[in-house]
Amino acid sequence: MAKSGVFEGDPGTVAKAMELKRELQKLVKAIVDDEDVNLDAIDRAQQMLSALKELKLKKYLSLNFHNNHSREVVFSAVPEEFKCPLSKELMRDPVIVATGQTYDRPFIQKWLKSGNRTCPRTQQVLSHTILTPNQLIKEMILQWCKNHGIKLSDSVQYSDEDGLTGADRDQFISLLEKMSSTMSDQKEAAKELRLLTKRMPSFRTLFGESRDAIPQLLSPLSQNKSRNEVHPDLREDIITTLLNLSIHDNNKKLVAETPTVIPLLMDALRSGTIETRSNAAAALFTLSALDSNKELIGKSGALKPLIDLLEEGHLLAMKDVASAIFNLCILHENKLRAVRDGAVRVILKKIMNRMHVDELLSILAMLSTNQKAVEQMGELGAVECLLSIIRETSCARNKENCIAILFTICYSDRSKWKQMRDEENTYRTISKLAENGSSRAKRKASGILERLNRAINITHTA
Repeated sequence: MAKSGVFEGDPGTVAKAMELKRELQKLVKAIVDDEDVNLDAIDRAQQMLSALKELKLKKYLSLNFHNNHSREVVFSAVPEEFKCPLSKELMRDPVIVATGQTYDRPFIQKWLKSGNRTCPRTQQVLSHTILTPNQLIKEMILQWCKNHGIKLSDSVQYSDEDGLTGADRDQFISLLEKMSSTMSDQKEAAKELRLLTKRMPSFRTLFGESRDAIPQLLSPLSQNKSRNEVHPDLREDIITTLLNLSIHDNNKKLVAETPTVIPLLMDALRSGTIETRSNAAAALFTLSALDSNKELIGKSGALKPLIDLLEEGHLLAMKDVASAIFNLCILHENKLRAVRDGAVRVILKKIMNRMHVDELLSILAMLSTNQKAVEQMGELGAVECLLSIIRETSCARNKENCIAILFTICYSDRSKWKQMRDEENTYRTISKLAENGSSRAKRKASGILERLNRAINITHTA
């Protein structure tokens, strides 16, 4: 038997509705059976439908008023500690900020995303923006709702500004818990976290909301295990998840300053699948976008394993490694470390073999501001290599970097001027660049030509 829906419970309304339905059925049958179009029957059917609609709306409004009234009565009795200080409403996902105050997650997130860095209630500056779930208050709210017949958590599929639901957060917590379980659980959870942090940028934010999330993710790699005890796929998934997290700007500082992160990335640079090593380099590159992280990564000694991986020459890893080294060497102290760790020799060798010339020339140009690096370049045959690239390449940027490095070498080491003069006499390499290069290339080439001409005049005079 069909249910009468909102008509149920009111005998008068139910009887009237049933009468209208019976009449409507007769009219519809007459319309369908009649070979001609029965306009009178159609008009009457429309009247029946309108009457039914009016009945339903009246009953709906009556019920809605009743429900809203009941809700207002119940919610007027909500304890103040269960209400969000920002929304003044019952909290569904209470979280604690750095000052110890509790707010409903979407409202405090909106406050923080607006650029505020203070606690709305106390006006204290927040030492960090991590939001910690207030499980005690949440349990108390759920119990209060149960006692008052409110199914708050079931009636609404709650989602915050980032599009994350309570189910997403429960899944996140469950996956992190599995990272401390059996090997099979760890592998399953690590793979899922890798996929989720790749597909859902909002999922990356969850790691920034708890101090324990990143250590939990890394726990399989941090339990004093030897490399051979960690499954290669598990390590690759964890390192790749770290890379995914690092892409999120708000995570960069937190990720880099988690004590185990940089040592584990350095370890991953030295061993594991080439994908793991490449992703570890990419993670260091991404994290080094922050100047404070450049210093932290450089001090940790990460440049040496990066340079070693560059020397190995894996095609899959070289671009990520070069990008990481370049970013780190923007900081003066890291240039010194890179030169000390053998970067000049390794980079020049790769350039001579015409491997990733664009990226590596940019690093070499950056290092050429260091006197020790310039001396090494001169000793390792950089002049001949750089001149040959200027002759061969059509890339204006590469020509510019080459002549800038040559300018520095020649002004540092007078013995190189003969080599430059021979090049000019044979190929007119420097003159051509002074005529057709970029503005910076023209300036450097002209400076070298001026010095060469002066040397020639001095020789003729003598």
